[in-house]
Formats: sequence, C-alpha cells, structure tokens
Amino acid sequence: MTIPDIKVLVVEDDPVAAAAHTLYVGRVPGFTVSGTVHSGADARRHLDQHAVDLLLLDLYLPDGHGLQLMRTLRGAGHGADVIAVTSARDLTMVREGVSLGVVQYLLKPFTFSTLRDRLQRYAAFRSTAGEASGQDEVDRAIAALRNPRPAALPKGLTSATLRAVTDALRAAPDGLSATEAGAGVGISRITARRYLEYLVETGRAARAPQYGQVGRPELRYRWSGR
Repeated sequence: MTIPDIKVLVVEDDPVAAAAHTLYVGRVPGFTVSGTVHSGADARRHLDQHAVDLLLLDLYLPDGHGLQLMRTLRGAGHGADVIAVTSARDLTMVREGVSLGVVQYLLKPFTFSTLRDRLQRYAAFRSTAGEASGQDEVDRAIAALRNPRPAALPKGLTSATLRAVTDALRAAPDGLSATEAGAGVGISRITARRYLEYLVETGRAARAPQYGQVGRPELRYRWSGR
C-alpha cells in the first residue's frame, strides 16, 4: 500500500508544545510537517503560500480563537481538515467545531501514541475513494475517523488522578513541588512526581530546580499550558 504524503501545519502558540507536536507529527509515516506557526495570522499567511492537507490547531491563540480562524479560512476558500487541540471540555464548542470541519479533537495533555492513533485514522479515512457498495462501507469509512481507541496512559497512571494533579498545578501560579502536589491531591510524593513528570513529557508542564535551604535543590513544576 502506498503511504500518503499528508502535509500538516502545526498551529500552537506555546513554544514547548509546538516543538513537541511538530516532533510527534514528523515521527508518523505518511505525514510531513509543512510548517509550525504560533498565531492565527501566521497560519493564514502560511496557507496562502503552501498547500496543506491538515491543521493541528490549538484553539487558544494570542490573536483569536481557533474556531474564528476556521471561519476565516473557510470564507477564504481554504479546505484543509482540522484536528483541534485544546484543554477545554466545553461540548458546545465541540459541536461548533464539528460544524466547521473539525475531524478530531485532542485534549491536552496527550501522548505521542494518542496523536499517532488520530493521524493514522485520519490517513485511513482519506484513503477511501470510489463509490461505496452500500451503507456498511460508508459506516466503516466514517468509523475509521470517528471511533479512535481510548488514549492509554502509562502503566500505573489513572485519568482521574491525572486530572486532579493537573487541576492542582494549574491553580498554583508559583508552581508545586512533588511533595506539595501529593499533599494537595492526597497521594504520595513519589506518585505525584510520576504524574508531574508525565505532564512535563507531554509538554504541559515545565520543571526547574529551586534552591533555598541547605541540601539538594527541590524540583518545582509549573503549568505551561492552558
């Protein structure tokens, strides 16, 4: 089977997340990063100059909401499909995005395997061509796009605890140590550190040593997403 060359524009204002998403897309066979931009205006300029098949689009950009960008692009005749990336869980916004042509949603933070699954399913959907033999074939084509496998967290991590740690970190403007995060959520320091490190690995948090009292510096984690 011929592997398609699907050109992807990464639109993400957070430099850490943008670099991670660009790296992830480049690791999936059949996908090429056309460019990485950090605003809606830069996305429009890129699309005016380059052929792009798919946008990996953050919905919160410094110069406007991603859905407004999609309206502008559709009005200008740009037909690229969109995988929306967001930390928001507003289902009203999800429905609006679908009406504008969002083919998939990815909730932050996500892993490489989650994005790879979405991209592979998108490639399978694009590969369908010709006339369907019946309803079953139409349903299978749509299912390839709409029914992704549940995202798998690393072994030992649960989505409920991840949400709790994420919420605690987002609510702490000065950041948290693993000890503080564990105490706030009700888990051990070691367990909290696993979740905090996972957020760092997926580009949603940053860590840095904090120097103060005598002894080894303590790692402090800060939310770097939205």
